[in-house]
Amino acid sequence: MQIRPFSLSGERMLDFTTYVALFSAAFIAATIFPMQSEAILVGLILSDRFSVVLLVLVASVGNTMGAAVNWLLGRSVERYRDSRWFPLKPDKLQRAQRWYQRYGKWSLLFSWIPVVGDAVTVAAGVMREPLPTFLALVFIGKALRYTVLAGTTLSMI
Repeated sequence: MQIRPFSLSGERMLDFTTYVALFSAAFIAATIFPMQSEAILVGLILSDRFSVVLLVLVASVGNTMGAAVNWLLGRSVERYRDSRWFPLKPDKLQRAQRWYQRYGKWSLLFSWIPVVGDAVTVAAGVMREPLPTFLALVFIGKALRYTVLAGTTLSMI
C-alpha cells in the first residue's frame, strides 16, 4: 500500500479558496468593518458550481464568528469605549443595552439585522451573556437569514 501526500488539485484549491473567501467576507461583515457577504453568497449560488448547503453553512459560521468579535468587544467595553475605532457611540450602546435588557438573549436571533444586529451582539457581551448561548442563538438567526436568501435566489433562477 502506497501512501500519497495530500494535495489539492487546481480545481479543488480554487473551490477551497472560494469557501475561505466566503467565510472571510461573512466574518468581516459581522464586525465593525463594512462588507456585503450576501452579494458574494448570491453570486456563488448563481454560479451553480458549489453546494448551496455548504455555502450557507460556511457563511453562517463565518458571520457567527465575526459576531463573536463584537461580543468580545462588549466584554471589554469599559477598556475600549472611548477608542476612536470603537464601533458604537455611547448613546447607541446604551440603546442596545436597553433593548437587550428588555428582550434578553432572544434578541440575538435578530443579530443579522444591519446596524442593530452589531449593537445587540456588543450589548450581549456587555451584559455578560454566556458565550455558548450567544453562539447558538446568533448562529440560528444568521443561518436562517442565509437560508432564506439562498432559497429566494434559487426560486428566481
